[in-house]
Amino acid sequence: MSEGYFGLLGNMRAVPGKRDELIAALQESSRDVPGKLVYLIQLDQNDPDVFWINEVWKTKAHYDACLTMPQVQGGMEKTRALIAGVEVRVETVPLGSFD
Repeated sequence: MSEGYFGLLGNMRAVPGKRDELIAALQESSRDVPGKLVYLIQLDQNDPDVFWINEVWKTKAHYDACLTMPQVQGGMEKTRALIAGVEVRVETVPLGSFD
């Protein structure tokens, strides 16, 4: 894969009644992350506990580096108990201009 944009598209299922808390924690832990161009969360209209995340990164290396950041590690620890499951996770190659 080239060093072009790297994307992730997927959904998460929150523990029942915890979707908003989970989304807030994910948004907080992903603030000011170098290389992140898009972090779009969309609510699923058919399931109150499910939401979709669309991420665009400058490169896969930027994404991999963010996973080692203390704020992201702390966010993963905080959200672990709020996640009931990840049902879809697909790596993508975003097209277009995001800078």
